[in-house]
Amino acid sequence: MAADMETRFKELEAKVRELTDREALRDLRYRYHECINEGKFAEIPNLFTADADLDFGALGKARGREQLNKFFIAMDMTSVEASKSPLRVSYIKQFVHNHTIHVHGDTGDGFAYLEAKTVFNGVACLVAGRYNDEYVRQKGEWKFSKMHVTPFFVVPYNESWADEKTRLRPPRRSDS
Repeated sequence: MAADMETRFKELEAKVRELTDREALRDLRYRYHECINEGKFAEIPNLFTADADLDFGALGKARGREQLNKFFIAMDMTSVEASKSPLRVSYIKQFVHNHTIHVHGDTGDGFAYLEAKTVFNGVACLVAGRYNDEYVRQKGEWKFSKMHVTPFFVVPYNESWADEKTRLRPPRRSDS
């Protein structure tokens, strides 16, 4: 009986650990989107490992903390770097759906679907895609080790997302 109780306790302990890890990973994803939506771009690189891999397609790529800092500072419209960017993001609000997480000890992977309202180069756009993530626990804290976006469409509000010609093409500034 004692051996059975010990086995059940260990199983319960493992399940609690898995649920706690999954909730911590959800919080990580939500913190990322809070930083995006609230313009806290300088805080975002701290959510990643020092050697993280980021691929946002047409918006750019970054690997490692230094490149991540530059990438997210360039998204901050109050920064000088943003004014030099060929793809200016002057407004962005992101909404995530169906965050799916798989935990494998101190690593994990997952995905979340993205819907965003944004302004690229002065043009209001509707964006949809999928975040594909990998996570690592470092010093007891979960971080993104990889974040790639698979875009479904990026279209101006006055064009149809169903039009093959406009899908996945960020708009050009009308004054360019």
